[in-house]
Parts: sequence; C-alpha cells; structure tokens
Amino acid sequence: MKERFSVNELTALRNDLIQGGLVDSREAGELLQVFLMGRGYGVSPEAAVNAASRVEMAGCSLPILQRELENLALVM
Repeated sequence: MKERFSVNELTALRNDLIQGGLVDSREAGELLQVFLMGRGYGVSPEAAVNAASRVEMAGCSLPILQRELENLALVM
C-alpha cells in the first residue's frame, strides 16, 4: 500500500501538534481535519478527535500519526 503522506508532511503536522501543546483533543482533532481537508480528503470530526486522543497517548510518534491519518482519510 502506498503511503498517502510524506515524512515531511507528517513531521510538520507533528510539530504543529506538539507546539500547540496537544492541550485539547478537540483542537488537535480540528488540526487533523484541516490537514486532511487541505489534501482533498474528507474526515469525520468525531473520528478526528478520537484519533487525536490516540496520537496523544502514543506520544505523537510519526508511525502512529501516519496510521491514524491513513485510517481517517476518506476519499472524496
């Protein structure tokens, strides 16, 4: 399976999440939504918040972030 997101994109998103402090899963979920929508994917707001929580619990590791984004991205 081809990866949808480059390492550079994932690293930039991870940095944004960390700089934002991952204070609130809802805010982090919104950031995931914006990231995906900016790349032409649809995403469920509720699923994005849940994914953000899982990313946060995993310490915002790139492999987990990538997996969550791949699962969230809905082709429009």
